[in-house]
Amino acid sequence: MKRRIGTVLVAVVALVGCSDSGAGGNENSNAERVDFNAEGLPLVNDDVDVSLTFVSPKSSLAPDFDEMVIFERLEEETNVSINWNNIPGDGYVERRNLMLAGNDLPDAFYNAGLSDYDLVRYGRDGAIIPLEGLIEEHAPNLQRILEERPELLAVLTAPDGHIYSLPRVEEMGLVPFANFTAINQAWLDEVGLDHPDTLDELKEALIAFQAADVNGSGSPDEVLSLTPNDGFQGYFGDLFAAFGLPDNPNKFVVRDSEVIFTAVEDEYKEAIAYFHEWFAEGLIDAEAFTHDTGQFLAKGKQDPNPLGAFIFWEIESVVGQDRADDYALLGPLEGPNGHRMYGRSNHQEHHRSAFVITSANENPELTMRWVDQLYDPKLSAQINWGPIGDIYEEDENGMLVNVELPEGTTMGEFRERVAPMGPSVVLEEHFGTVVDMEPRAKQRLEDIETYYADYIWKENYPNVFMTEEELDRLNYIETDIMDLVNRNYARWLMNGGVEDEWDGYVDQLNEMGLDEVMEIRQGAYDRFHQQVSEAE
Repeated sequence: MKRRIGTVLVAVVALVGCSDSGAGGNENSNAERVDFNAEGLPLVNDDVDVSLTFVSPKSSLAPDFDEMVIFERLEEETNVSINWNNIPGDGYVERRNLMLAGNDLPDAFYNAGLSDYDLVRYGRDGAIIPLEGLIEEHAPNLQRILEERPELLAVLTAPDGHIYSLPRVEEMGLVPFANFTAINQAWLDEVGLDHPDTLDELKEALIAFQAADVNGSGSPDEVLSLTPNDGFQGYFGDLFAAFGLPDNPNKFVVRDSEVIFTAVEDEYKEAIAYFHEWFAEGLIDAEAFTHDTGQFLAKGKQDPNPLGAFIFWEIESVVGQDRADDYALLGPLEGPNGHRMYGRSNHQEHHRSAFVITSANENPELTMRWVDQLYDPKLSAQINWGPIGDIYEEDENGMLVNVELPEGTTMGEFRERVAPMGPSVVLEEHFGTVVDMEPRAKQRLEDIETYYADYIWKENYPNVFMTEEELDRLNYIETDIMDLVNRNYARWLMNGGVEDEWDGYVDQLNEMGLDEVMEIRQGAYDRFHQQVSEAE
């Protein structure tokens, strides 16, 4: 029997009105206490009239949630009406924070998006309520998942022992691997070179592209391009891995359970010195640190095409469907010292803060029963990608399989129109049994297996939950540290100087408190794994 996640039932405070108006302009109000059914559907009987007020952001492409097929069907099944207050994404955070600060609260925030600091603070102050007792008593779908996935329980559990928010999980095995490297195979064929297997061979190919003027521009503008300011994709980290240590935007990797700050390691210095030579020779896009992701993506579609090679999530996004067949993926390249590895990002597939219940809610048990419906695997898939009839149909075994999209519509755009996202869990074992994985994801998994699987870095930094004190210290120290690191990173790659300035730079980081940052990060890492161990 796995450890139960709590036995404390939650007491709720008296009704607090929510005066913020929803999309339709009507004043919202919290539902009064009602009787509900402890098991099965509907959640309330036909003679019970209840409307819970939820606040949520939404995509500009999506309709108001009360018009979404998924929620219309859910209302029919549960007999619970949701009074949706949808706030456009760019204004949501400010409106949400005003509601919380002013105690002007809905029954729940859907797709809440609260930071760890806010979860702990508003939990401590009572604006949002602990959920562990409610989960155990009224959320059998989610309770079962947490018993099966102790690492998810560790993600949700705050340092004070409470759970203040519900998860969103999508275990596709893709998020840790944010970058692929692609090269223009058509140009390789034109200059008579084989597929590069090492960094030096990639450099040789870029030099050959420029010497032959393969794009016909009349200038040596065929380059390697990337977008390191994206924060997720288009980063140098996997090419740095060829020097023995992968890098990522937040500079934390884990080796043998030790948290390492890459930006003070010798491998990092060696990589910067090496790639500075590429910048100096005009082989890497000179705008890499000044263009944004949109400008980067536009370059692959312009004429003449400047992209001899690039680093990003997928080929089609960068160069479009018309040019995609000209490019081929490169596996991890061997570095000057014989290293070959593929880094792992610290982006996570287990997320907290998908749903919180406020202290104004007179029906927290009913609310938990409602949201637990979303943790049924088949409904989770529809919450995440879209409903039966739009995105899926059921095959003879009851599995959700993809249907053909409307002509001229991309999966990304259509998903925003029909899928609300939010609280849901789709586990690795649900793909191929409950839901069919979308074709793009299948192809990416195949590419990871074909090109990268043998070289993947084994560990990453998990989605740890820190204390207020730890977050305060990191906010005070780490912001300035990362500013110094990122400024020197770009400057050294573009202009050189890393060898001469390295010792002074490391000393400055230590004086700024890097040792304390690493102590906090390592402590949070160790605490997370201790929680996982105790929950197993």
